[in-house]
Amino acid sequence: MQTLHVELAERRYPIHVGPGLLNQPEQLSRWIDAPALLLVTDSHVAEHYLAPVESALGPRLQGIRVLPPGEAQKSMKTLDSLFDSLAEAGIGRDGAIVALGGGVIGDLSGFAAACWQRGIAFYQLPTTLLAQVDSSVGGKTAINHTSGKNLIGAFHQPRAVIADSTVLSTLPEREYRAGLAEVVKYGFIADVDFLAWLEGRIPALNARDADTIAETVTRCCAIKARVVAEDETEQGRRAILNFGHTFGHAIEGACGYGEWLHGEAVAAGMAQALALSCRLERISQGDHERGLALLRQLHLPVTPPALDTRTWLEWMARDKKATREGLRLVLLRGLGRAELVTDVPTESLEAVLQASSP
Repeated sequence: MQTLHVELAERRYPIHVGPGLLNQPEQLSRWIDAPALLLVTDSHVAEHYLAPVESALGPRLQGIRVLPPGEAQKSMKTLDSLFDSLAEAGIGRDGAIVALGGGVIGDLSGFAAACWQRGIAFYQLPTTLLAQVDSSVGGKTAINHTSGKNLIGAFHQPRAVIADSTVLSTLPEREYRAGLAEVVKYGFIADVDFLAWLEGRIPALNARDADTIAETVTRCCAIKARVVAEDETEQGRRAILNFGHTFGHAIEGACGYGEWLHGEAVAAGMAQALALSCRLERISQGDHERGLALLRQLHLPVTPPALDTRTWLEWMARDKKATREGLRLVLLRGLGRAELVTDVPTESLEAVLQASSP
């Protein structure tokens, strides 16, 4: 097991990464130390991992909510039902929510924790690769709105993140691939050496080699922890973590949430961002091709759905980084270095979008 810490202005919290962590009841009981708990999970995860966690938490567990899987659960209706569960379980300000699942469960549970009695603790037990390397760390919590993804939310940091790398062995192949998109993202935006490390381990990543996955999760969490420590509430640098996401969120919204997994949409979105960065001569053609090659070798989509330019622009305008002055996009200034760009020429953006339009 390895333990990292997210260092914030007023406090720090641990990220524990390693195999078999959900089957260590004494450790789990010590790490999750609130006196009253509501556990939230989904039916797929519950089948595999609810029992050991429930046993470890013992009588402090006052309630369990098992939700259907899928992005549709990030809704106001489900959020309100979690408030009912918190009330029925008698969870007060000294209580906490335990989120056992992927990004949907973590985002929804974290937002419920941020709102309940003006904020209670919550713990992340991520069970997907995407959640372990990205969404469980950093305190972004949210639900979706019909106008766009994650538009209703709050910054609310977890008390601890417990990432059991063993659970990824039961992850469906499509979910695992989607998580690799967020892994590659860290190399693109902040660490070209990590990008080279990934390129050298493509067979191991594709084969889900346990040691390689554990090291991958640890390295991704370390990069994200550094970025979050510098800019907890995304006033500046933290925005680089959204590389590919403005395009990706547009894909998710325009196609209907759940048709494209988040990581799949981000992969195609990163391909768009690479193309735009190259068109603006911020990266070389060689870097563009290198980035696409890595995505393809990990069996990630690099071609977005056939959306017309107007649809692209309508959905991209709903992005949370957009201002009254227009879009702000995360682009590369060379591999391993991302920047938030506010002055993208309209004709360059439209040229990239039209290249993938019907």
